Formats: sequence, structure tokens, C-alpha cells
Amino acid sequence: MTAHEDKELVALFKGLDTPGVSDAMDKLGLHGQCLGVAPLENYKQVVVGPAFTVKYVAASHPAGTVGDFIDDVAPGDVVVIDNDGRTDCTVWGDIMTQYAGIRKIGATVIDGVCRDVSKALGDGYPLFTKGRFMRTGKDRVQVEAVNVPVSIGTARVAARDIIVADANGVVVVPRNRAREVAEVAHKIESTESDIRIQIAQGKTLGEARAALGYHTLQRKV
Repeated sequence: MTAHEDKELVALFKGLDTPGVSDAMDKLGLHGQCLGVAPLENYKQVVVGPAFTVKYVAASHPAGTVGDFIDDVAPGDVVVIDNDGRTDCTVWGDIMTQYAGIRKIGATVIDGVCRDVSKALGDGYPLFTKGRFMRTGKDRVQVEAVNVPVSIGTARVAARDIIVADANGVVVVPRNRAREVAEVAHKIESTESDIRIQIAQGKTLGEARAALGYHTLQRKV
């Protein structure tokens, strides 16, 4: 895996959004929708980037680190944090948000909660979480490993998988299927665009859908 390949794969998803990618995943029989993980606000832009995965566990005694991994995250990466869906303590706050912005990290996805929401909203830093809560994760959880497979919602995320995230939520595309998923997603988007053109020209929705095979678009191959 190289930075060049990362850029190449990310570029394949230009012009796509999570609904289109999700439909392509369904058609290919892949599961990657992150159930229960929502955007902090209705972001207008789509974030696409390779996953830098982080696995948190309950803290040992003395407790281990909670955030130093961020020094190893490359610009454009999406930080993907598995905190087992815990909502009783946070693993992301204002200092992490500020530093992520300085390092030009793409976004953060958390199977868990964040805090210091005003900072993230003010900075326009994209956060996708299971909620928000003010209590620190320090001495409650610690980083167990980075760049190992993790779970976000009901989706599995391996290091360098391609993350697509927007106002609708988060989809994880397996890296070894990224080209295939992007190609199918573009075809689906092209067909839906043609349907929109036809209904704007006066066709009924039923006529446009029938003419362009809408009902088979997401059907598994």
C-alpha cells in the first residue's frame, strides 16, 4: 500500500456520495454501512479517505495512552475509532479536533461519543459518532492497537479501507474491492441522473424508472 495508491483509490469516488456507494455495495453483496453512526451536522461535502484504525479497550492500571496515535495519521486519512460503542466516556475532544485540523486529517469516525462539539462545529471538522457526552475517557479507556481490523456499528473496517462519509452517514469500502465499488456506483449515479432528466422533461416517475431499469439498479449481481 502506497500514498500514490491511496490517492488513486480516493479519486475514483469523486462525484459520489454515501447513498450511491451504499447501493453499489448492496449490488455487489458487500456490507459496509456503519449503523448508528451519524454526522455531527449536515455536511455539504463528501469525505473520502483511507482508514487509520484505532482500537480502544477498558483502561489498565496505570492507564495507557488515549490519543498519541494521531501523530502517525497522514494528511487525508480518516481516523476510525472503535470504542465498543461506549457512550459513557469520550475518545475525542477539542485538542484532538484542533490538531487533526492542523495535520489536515480528513475526518474522524467513532463507534462511541465525542465532546467539545462547539469546537468541531466552529472549525468545520467532520465528525461522525454515536453521540456526544462530556465525560473524559482518560483513565477509563486506552488505545490497545492501531491499524488493526475494528468494528464501527455493524461494519468491519481494516486499515486503509476506503471511508466515504457525508450528511447521510458512513460507508466502508473494502480496499481490495474499491475499484469495483466505485465503477458500479458511478453507473448507478449515471442512471439515476438520467431518470431525473426524464422526469424534468415531463415523463412520469414510473415511465422513467421502467425505461432505465431503476428497479434492478441495486439488485445483487
